[in-house]
Amino acid sequence: MVRKGLTPTSVTEAGAQLADEVGFAHVTPSALARRLDVQVASLYSHVAGADDLRTRIALLALTELADRAADALAGRSGKDALRALGDVFRDYARDHPGRYAAARHPLDHATAMASDGPRHARMSRAVLHAYGLDEPDETHAVRLLGSVFHGFVSLELTGAFSHSAPDSGATWTRIVDSLDVLLRTWTATTPTDDTESI
Repeated sequence: MVRKGLTPTSVTEAGAQLADEVGFAHVTPSALARRLDVQVASLYSHVAGADDLRTRIALLALTELADRAADALAGRSGKDALRALGDVFRDYARDHPGRYAAARHPLDHATAMASDGPRHARMSRAVLHAYGLDEPDETHAVRLLGSVFHGFVSLELTGAFSHSAPDSGATWTRIVDSLDVLLRTWTATTPTDDTESI
């Protein structure tokens, strides 16, 4: 019997709220059922199981992040856009730590392609457009931004920077400034033959 008021959307949103409170790794159908005061079987009328629940939360997080990024990037370019994009990830992680972790949840290829993940990639490329990078350097730069932004944010969330000066906010500013300099002075990749002996 389907409990009145529960829908796949409401179950997913409740799961996302639980993730922010207890951590994404601790979100299970049984934990969510206790939160909603329902039997686990009631949830299975709306989600297929633990992995489906986590996937739905991941998709929600990717959409929320993409929407925030689109708003933040509107009318911006160059370093201003670079900072805005990074700030979106940093702010979202602080506001919704469980959902931020969910956005890194592995998705199968078809689900990933149908998610807002590609939208994130397009926005990163739009930010990089001002730096005039050609392929494959633009793809290298997209991966660089993801690695730096997500690496810093993940460490900051665990408190890794909270035990010494300077404040992590000052480091964040230096990182964005350094990325801007790097991207403006990027040296084009010279194609090489990977089969060539060294």
